[in-house]
Amino acid sequence: MLMRMYDIIEKKKQSESLTKEEIYYVVNGFTNGTIPDYQMSAFLMAVYFQGMTMEETVDLTMAMAESGDTLDLSAIHGVKVDKHSTGGVGDKTSLIIGPMLACLGIPVAKMSGRGLGHTGGTIDKLESFHGFSTVLSQEDFIRQVNDISFALVGQTANLAPADKKIYALRDVTATVNQMSLIASSIMSKKIAAGADVIVLDVKTGSGAFMETVEDAQELARIMVSIGRMAGRKTIAVISDMNEPLGHNVGNALEVKEVIEVLRGNGEERLRELSLTLAAYMVLGAGKTKDYDEARALLQETIDSGAALKKLAQFVQHQGGEPLQVFEPERLKVAEHTLSVTVEQEGYLASCINREVGMASLILGGGRETKESEIDLSVGLVIHYKLGDYIKKGDSLATIYGNDQQKMILAKERLLKAYTIADAPPVKQPLIKAIITENDL
Repeated sequence: MLMRMYDIIEKKKQSESLTKEEIYYVVNGFTNGTIPDYQMSAFLMAVYFQGMTMEETVDLTMAMAESGDTLDLSAIHGVKVDKHSTGGVGDKTSLIIGPMLACLGIPVAKMSGRGLGHTGGTIDKLESFHGFSTVLSQEDFIRQVNDISFALVGQTANLAPADKKIYALRDVTATVNQMSLIASSIMSKKIAAGADVIVLDVKTGSGAFMETVEDAQELARIMVSIGRMAGRKTIAVISDMNEPLGHNVGNALEVKEVIEVLRGNGEERLRELSLTLAAYMVLGAGKTKDYDEARALLQETIDSGAALKKLAQFVQHQGGEPLQVFEPERLKVAEHTLSVTVEQEGYLASCINREVGMASLILGGGRETKESEIDLSVGLVIHYKLGDYIKKGDSLATIYGNDQQKMILAKERLLKAYTIADAPPVKQPLIKAIITENDL
């Protein structure tokens, strides 16, 4: 049957459902260049206003997942698990979760990206270890997972290329914020990456893409549905991102905090979210059917020191310096510091969290464009959490930087991010909801 992009745009404009063949025609045609930008822009705008059914969304996801390479992990022994976060400030859970699961013999074969904007990237954090490389051949990647149950590589250039091309167009046509388009973008990469179990950490709050719990839940339900219909066991955890996760923001500083958690210390919310996400990955892998038992198994990997040793083993396998895991003071952190003192007394009542991320970006700890150079040594340490009482003259945070002017700008940004009030705020739960396939 002869198809025309004009007819497909008109059909979606009239809010009619597209067939699987029509969606594949659009995705493949735009990826190979036979459908021009202006027609794809019109199609995306029609989707933005008219939406997509769940069946259309699944077809769009699979078309994008199949537009390039798909990772075949069948040579890896056991049930392969993966985790994806929708992005946040100070989110370093992948580096805590991976070693814990690997200690339990659950294979973590992970593809990660670099940071862009105010959210950090797992690869950037790992490169704080001297010599660490995420460039592995597929054979070495699989061998490493079979040997130590944990490997992490950068996304290949040809993994879901349709998503990269479509997202670039969405970014300049004001069509980013549409649920089906967001969900298919995330899930196409996860499905192409080959894991059997996908646990999604969907952030909500002032530092997240989904600012309301309702929007986060809607996105989570769509993604869990896509995963189920694609034959992947999928669970979503809705978590709070109204303040940084942990105390540290910035690549090397966040790695130091990862090490603290794996030593049995670290900030409470960071520990709790890491254990929660990891527990659902243990359940998905079939290690146990009991959530509390999964938590206990994971906690034991920390208490015994096994998870910290596994992190060092993982770093060494990928060319990094394992001694930095046991002696984190060897990690390169900016030598210049600036204290951020407050001018009033009261409770920390609220935080515009994306502004905290922007303060780190100003210092050089994030990328404004994909070509931006990143400084792994800069960042900030927040000394107080929401609800804490702070006195006039106390240090809210310490800034680590290599440029005095940038440090002053970051300080101004950080002070504007926080509100101090006479009364404490209502305490918000860290975990807002859990969405499983059964909940659907």
